[in-house]
Formats: sequence, structure tokens, C-alpha cells
Amino acid sequence: MLIERQALIVWLHSLKPAKSLRKYGNVHYVSKKMKYVVLYCDHIEAPALAEKIAAFSFVKKVDFSEKPFLKVDYENSRPDKAKEYDYKIGV
Repeated sequence: MLIERQALIVWLHSLKPAKSLRKYGNVHYVSKKMKYVVLYCDHIEAPALAEKIAAFSFVKKVDFSEKPFLKVDYENSRPDKAKEYDYKIGV
């Protein structure tokens, strides 16, 4: 059974409490320069978890990732003829 995941982008005032976000989901990335954390959680629990995390004093705001809602199946995508020719040369 495959569980759908949702990424939350948590913008922080300070990076010190970023470690404490691990108990709410999988911390995928921490940006030291821009002070944000990418946190993955279950898709069903994401809205409730976002409200809970936004209530912390060290959090500026919480954004949802748009990746699960983007269309990744492209229509009329045809490979470039020049690239196709280059691949056949080595064989």
C-alpha cells in the first residue's frame, strides 16, 4: 500500500529549533541561508499538521508544495531529431 506524501515548506525565524520538527515528519532539507525546512508528511494529515506547526513562535509561515498537483504527463512530446541521431552514433 502506497501512502501519498505532501511536502510542507516551513519558514523559520531561527534555525535552532529546526531539529524539533523531526517528530512531525521527515525533514528532507534545511536551508541555512534562506531559513526554511522541507518537511514531508502524509497527505491526509498535512492541513492539520500545518496549522499545528504554524502556531509555534519560531515559525514565520507554512506553505504547501504544489508538486503532487502538477501534471507530469506531457502530450505531443517528441524527441529532438538531432539528439536521436547523436545517440545512434555510439552504437
